[in-house]
Amino acid sequence: MNNGHRGIRKHKVIRLGRPAIAAALAAGIALTGVTAASASATSADAAADATTTSGGGEFGPYGYGGVRLGMTLKQAKSTRTIVKKLDGGQCSGWDLKAHPTGRDGVGLYISKNLGVALIEAPKGVTTPEGIKVGSTMKQVKKAYPRLDTTGNYPVAVVPGNPKALYYFLSNRGKVYELALALKNQDCTN
Repeated sequence: MNNGHRGIRKHKVIRLGRPAIAAALAAGIALTGVTAASASATSADAAADATTTSGGGEFGPYGYGGVRLGMTLKQAKSTRTIVKKLDGGQCSGWDLKAHPTGRDGVGLYISKNLGVALIEAPKGVTTPEGIKVGSTMKQVKKAYPRLDTTGNYPVAVVPGNPKALYYFLSNRGKVYELALALKNQDCTN
């Protein structure tokens, strides 16, 4: 019976004792110069880079794609992950290079006073609580029980970052726009 796996061969399992494993690890460290700590740091850097360039990833609680709320314009530009879209008096509009918003869109705003003030969620990214563009408002209310619906659009304090809010714009019960913003942002209404 062909189950789709061609050329699978059985291999003999060789079990090594602790001294042999320790010697193998020591030899690998000596040859490569890689320690467990540096390997772990490299893995974390790779994961952060993957979030920056992929369509998915976690949105919040402090930022997305290498850009963090509150970064100065200089700091945000130094990430080399943003491109300018429009000049403004108080705020300028930018896009994440990995997630262009198109001709009439802006992916983030940088305030002269506050730095990165607001970041729009690209499609495919989720908050740590699992909310994304396309989520239902029922899911949003479940994820953020203290959702404030008294303003123009629902907002929730970002778990883990009391200085930030998530903005949820919805139509027919589904989120079509999601943003992460400083509570005191001065770029949008």
